[in-house]
Amino acid sequence: MATHERISIDPAVMVGKPVIKGTRITVELILWKLSQGASEEDLIEAYPSLRPGDVRAAIAYAADVVAHEIIVTAPVTP
Repeated sequence: MATHERISIDPAVMVGKPVIKGTRITVELILWKLSQGASEEDLIEAYPSLRPGDVRAAIAYAADVVAHEIIVTAPVTP
């Protein structure tokens, strides 16, 4: 997986969830807010510690994680 310079994973911060570096704002929170219709501008206004590009970095991180997930299928029994 690619490194993401704006994303930090530290067990001492938010129980190790990926966050925007230097904040406690999780990638998960950003994705949830976007899925509910928030814009990048809305998020920066609501969370002043976010910088321009942090929201896109969170999306890129999530896309990278999904791109590298492993799908395991169970055998189909007749």
